[in-house]
Amino acid sequence: MSLPIQSLPIIFENDVLIAINKPHGLLVHRTRLAPEATAFALQILRDQIGQPVWPAHRLDRKTSGVLLFAKTKAGDSELQQLFQNRKVTKVYKAIVRGWLEESGTIDYALTSEEKTKEATTHYKRLEQFEIDLPFGQHATSRYSLVELHPETGRFHQLRKHMAHIHHPILGDRPHGCNKQNRLWKEEFGMVCMMLHAARLELEHGGEKFVMEAGISGEFERVLCVMRGGDPPRPCPFKGE
Repeated sequence: MSLPIQSLPIIFENDVLIAINKPHGLLVHRTRLAPEATAFALQILRDQIGQPVWPAHRLDRKTSGVLLFAKTKAGDSELQQLFQNRKVTKVYKAIVRGWLEESGTIDYALTSEEKTKEATTHYKRLEQFEIDLPFGQHATSRYSLVELHPETGRFHQLRKHMAHIHHPILGDRPHGCNKQNRLWKEEFGMVCMMLHAARLELEHGGEKFVMEAGISGEFERVLCVMRGGDPPRPCPFKGE
């Protein structure tokens, strides 16, 4: 299901670069994997600013947050080199099942399209929660708010890595816990994945740029539930 979006929140712009805060559920561009979709960040932003743009990287459809574009072909080539050479720092926030250690590193190779490549993610726990939500044999449910720093950029890396250490991201399908996802949908109307691209740092044209995107309303609502507050109504997006 596509989102009825007319414009996107621009969080940074200069003559060469432009970054948006992508909402949950929006594809970066057209893909044969989602033939039903009719809205795409690339086309919306192009029409919004009245000029072509090129995506410098990708975010999953389910992931919100900083999405960077180039406004020129030359800028696109430069950005692609920065990403390929790991000259860009990416920081994500996620809500995951269970209580994580304070910090750690996941060094676990991932396979995509029959190719296995090394993949590394660093994590830091920001908060931990225990809420009155029975699950299985447990009278309560435990979760953590974490900061994730991927060194590499493999397909679904953060989602696969968190599932690998048995702390899947809340709302993730198919890598997460379907029973937990169903519970949150039934109890709180939550259908979005709790993964957000919070910050992007890079040097371009001799300058250092830090681009930050605030968490979505739905991410904030889930945190409100975790912290024992009275959450507002769920977000209107009901897609996958």
